[in-house]
Amino acid sequence: MKPISIIVLLFISTFSFAQEEEILEEKEIKALVVNAQTDAPMGNVHIINLNKVKGTITKDDGEFTIIASVDDILYFSYLGFKSQKIRVTNDMFKFENTKIALTELAYALEEVIVRPYQLTGYLEIDVKNAPINNAYQYSISGLSVGYEGGNKNPSAVTKVLGAILNPADLLRNLFGKQPNQMKKLRKIKEDDQIRDLLASKFDREVLMELLQIEKLDIQDILNNCNYSKSFIKTANDLQILDAISSCYEDFKVLNRKK
Repeated sequence: MKPISIIVLLFISTFSFAQEEEILEEKEIKALVVNAQTDAPMGNVHIINLNKVKGTITKDDGEFTIIASVDDILYFSYLGFKSQKIRVTNDMFKFENTKIALTELAYALEEVIVRPYQLTGYLEIDVKNAPINNAYQYSISGLSVGYEGGNKNPSAVTKVLGAILNPADLLRNLFGKQPNQMKKLRKIKEDDQIRDLLASKFDREVLMELLQIEKLDIQDILNNCNYSKSFIKTANDLQILDAISSCYEDFKVLNRKK
């Protein structure tokens, strides 16, 4: 092949690579979040770049800034409004007046039961009759591990032992479905904006988007990691994230020992 032809091919390859790098380049997006019904700016809306695992919130005037690349997915969440996912386009980098409209949810008020339990007025009797939720987590100063108070799932120990002995166990299948997503756990925990959002959520919706797993999979992971049904049902999303992260770290240690 002639030297000139080689130079031309190298130039074309370099140009194509440069174009690809330009497309994937991380840039700052500035946009505005508004109420779809009133067009009023919305403050304190949580935005998460699901690809970069970075979060931010809108200012009082609805504006926000976040680092992203073309084709990244931005996730918008605000209490009382329908969550929304937006794919990043080149136009969002070119124009700073991009508006993202969130639609308000209609909630049906449920009947409130003031006295769900038969109370007598005698403290000693009423204390025994009142239900106790033991599914709280606590931490000990100096230790980085959190613990759950209360009873565990009776079958959980058997399931965990099965996970150690059986290479085709449920935990292996669940964690193995999305290995790259599970690697995001540490990045998720390090972002304060995402942690703040998860601490206020109980529906697992954000976790499902971040980890790309189903709600049933989250429940199966925690069931097989010795967490009680009460904890799984009542914990906020941040507590669930910490529980999954702890379980995954233990799972990796067990696998290294095999």
